Amino acid sequence: MNLAHAVTTEQLSDLDVVHRVVGGDTAMFEILMRRYNQRVYRAVRAVLRTDDEVEDVMQQAYLNAFAHLRQFADRAQFSTWLIRIAVNEALARLRKRERLAWDGDEDVMRTIESVAPDPEQQAQTSQLRAVMEEELAALPANYRTVLVLRDVEGLSTAETASCLEVSEEVVKTRLHRARGMVRERIASRAGATLTSVYPFGNARCDRVVEAVMARLR
Repeated sequence: MNLAHAVTTEQLSDLDVVHRVVGGDTAMFEILMRRYNQRVYRAVRAVLRTDDEVEDVMQQAYLNAFAHLRQFADRAQFSTWLIRIAVNEALARLRKRERLAWDGDEDVMRTIESVAPDPEQQAQTSQLRAVMEEELAALPANYRTVLVLRDVEGLSTAETASCLEVSEEVVKTRLHRARGMVRERIASRAGATLTSVYPFGNARCDRVVEAVMARLR
């Protein structure tokens, strides 16, 4: 892609790109994937807890989104619509694998045993990131997903509620409980590096995009 073309495509809104893809320019779908790969990855990773199935779920979510692109309405942001599809696909995989109900009840709440190293060992960002990811993995899926969407991705309460198809009050409750379940000494020290958890490298981005585009072709 030459520089002039890249600048032009970057200026297109999500809705413009959607219209072009629906109009037959399938290759333009890559723009949407690259715009939201990081966010989709983090949302899926939050649900699935481990990394082994994430790329498969991401690819299927993108294929699902492409198949239903004509149904996208401009009433919501495209990113919210896409994340909802990705989260639903991840939940379907989780239910199939673990027979775990999404809504659950209060019994799913449990005390997290800290896996953090002592404060001296947490000095380096990479160590702190590992600690935070372990703490996130220990959360029940419904709380972990809300925490990642709100605190890592920075979505608003309304956007998170729309992604997960729950009320804003449910989001607020789950977020409050999720934060409470992560020990204060971990949460306070993780603040500066929380946005760095679940890194989505260029190689992974290219791999997901190439796999989806190959199937679309």
